[in-house]
Amino acid sequence: MITTLRCAFSQWSPGLGDNTAMGWVTVLVYLLAAILSTQAARAMQGPEAKVRRERTFWRITAAVLFFLAVNKQLDLQTLFTTIGRCNARLMGWYDMRHTIQREFILAVGIAGVLTVGLLALLLRGLLGQVWPALLGIGFVCAFVLIRAASFHDVDGLIGSWAMGIKVNWLLELPGPILVALVAARRRRVVGPG
Repeated sequence: MITTLRCAFSQWSPGLGDNTAMGWVTVLVYLLAAILSTQAARAMQGPEAKVRRERTFWRITAAVLFFLAVNKQLDLQTLFTTIGRCNARLMGWYDMRHTIQREFILAVGIAGVLTVGLLALLLRGLLGQVWPALLGIGFVCAFVLIRAASFHDVDGLIGSWAMGIKVNWLLELPGPILVALVAARRRRVVGPG
């Protein structure tokens, strides 16, 4: 493990992953959505099971979005990829990496579907109020899956432009924006926390 980490850190160093205007806008959108989700969670007062479930949903959402805001600039997925590549070389399975990558992408996809499904179960009885936020989390999971697939050949698609807008922005921003809008509405409907 030490050798793998030594190898990885010789190829990766912390730095700004997307030091562009839109990169920072994306970080701010994630942070705004995380803050509004935190405020929505705080606004959920009361011992009722329904209130506790929604409060839990907003807390989980805030944590995920905050992590994604930090990750947007630290580029931790590149470190993760580099660790995997170094481990593959050191353990002798580098030639099989494409099979492992496909299995990893499948696992990320299944985890995303299960996460959204579990959140939907958690939110039973509340979906009428928060379904767009759950859809936003689904978009975020889909984007993470697409980024994971960029271990292969998806970078060309993500870096392309459509109608003057980078495809990456079209895929990444709708999720946290939906979450932010619903969190702001739920915070106001329930009251200040």
